[in-house]
Amino acid sequence: MSEQEFLAFMDANGFAYQRIVHPAVFTCAEAELHRPQTSAVSTKNLFLCDKKARRFYLVVTACEKTVKLDELSSQLGVTHLRFGSEENLMRLLGVTRGAVTMMGLVHDTDHQVQLWIDARIWGGDSFLSHPLVNTATLILAKSELERFFALTGHTLHFFEGA
Repeated sequence: MSEQEFLAFMDANGFAYQRIVHPAVFTCAEAELHRPQTSAVSTKNLFLCDKKARRFYLVVTACEKTVKLDELSSQLGVTHLRFGSEENLMRLLGVTRGAVTMMGLVHDTDHQVQLWIDARIWGGDSFLSHPLVNTATLILAKSELERFFALTGHTLHFFEGA
């Protein structure tokens, strides 16, 4: 699904969002240079899997936070977490590294990816998220994200971030 097709999907389902176009960003530090003037939470999205790449996780926290995989493993009930391969990232979420996003769950129609969000950031009113590409950012209210997760059939799990 292209960004245009994704935005058409969002519009067809009545989602409210604001889209900001910017140069390609690959890290939170680069994204910060183009951050819109908003109180929305800047998200860091990690595509992870278990040791044998049989279970997959999309872990979302704030850009300024550090995620320790060994601590996260115990919270998720997984023996060993590692970063998922580029191939599995494209196959399951339809994105490449640098564009990992909660919006990629639209591609996970078989629900192979579990969604885990840092409980400490979920108190925010709105969130920044790429629309499947790293050349734009969406501002979405938490209620819109909750509706998106319900539409894609993804249960929201929480972990306690640092």
